[in-house]
Amino acid sequence: MRQAGRYLPEYRALKQVHGFLKMVRTPELATEVTLQPLRRYPLDAAILFSDILVIPEAMGQPYSFRDKGGIAMEFRLDSPEAIRRLTPEAVPERLGYVGDAIRLICREVGDEKMVLGFAGSPWTLATYMVEGGSSADFKHLKHLFFTDRENFEALMERITAAVIRLLLLQIEAGVDAVQIFDSWGSACPGAHYKRMSLCWIEKIIAALPPQFPVIVFAKNMSHHADALVATGARALSIDASVNLPELRRLVPETVALQGNLESVLLELPPPVVQAETHAFLSSMRGARGHIMNLGHGITPQARPESVEALLNTVVGFH
Repeated sequence: MRQAGRYLPEYRALKQVHGFLKMVRTPELATEVTLQPLRRYPLDAAILFSDILVIPEAMGQPYSFRDKGGIAMEFRLDSPEAIRRLTPEAVPERLGYVGDAIRLICREVGDEKMVLGFAGSPWTLATYMVEGGSSADFKHLKHLFFTDRENFEALMERITAAVIRLLLLQIEAGVDAVQIFDSWGSACPGAHYKRMSLCWIEKIIAALPPQFPVIVFAKNMSHHADALVATGARALSIDASVNLPELRRLVPETVALQGNLESVLLELPPPVVQAETHAFLSSMRGARGHIMNLGHGITPQARPESVEALLNTVVGFH
């Protein structure tokens, strides 16, 4: 999960000067934000500082942040003509700054740390693009799926092509693994999850170099574990609602599991974090293919000293 964020005072200071979007689009600033957590904590990997919405922006649909929170797209995809105007072929040129940032990050960390890239899943990106921003019900995108399958698939083909181009750009620039965030997969009716989302993720993974490490995060969708494994993912990132030791016994050992400590714990005093982390690691003792992580992103209210307690507990666990 993303390591940088509003919980770090040095991040808040940088954002106050430059703003989020400028930091994403400026390789030197994105590198600085990526490296901030590594200067504080014994982390194994640097996670590229970016945003999943760089893809719609690169295709011609800019985004911003609403004053009271949430995402706002500059316009909503509300017609076949708007879908046809999207330009996935422009992604490598328009997102060249992403590759530049990765090369700078790789130069800084050398061989000591892994570097991870990421992208949103086509379905998750489409929820913002068709709804016009953050949404509570995703009804416009669902209407498109159920009433105009041809244009739904035309949209998903364009987004899928864009995601492939971005991930290939990241791989060429030097990342060691990538993660695909299907953050809104749970909005799909279960019977249609594969057609709405998973088939597009599968297409993306098939287009990447064979056996390249791809992690898939599908929040609240672990009951579709078999279908998620079938996408070709090398690892599944699991949210905190799941009993990870039980899931480990159900998922093939050839697929790693990442997660899934409760993020809110990092808002609590270090002794609580230490105890809960130790108990969680003990529950996973002996399990093969486990990547220790949170069940979701670090909250803005996380305490730096509690993050330190988490990581020191992991490093010192026997």
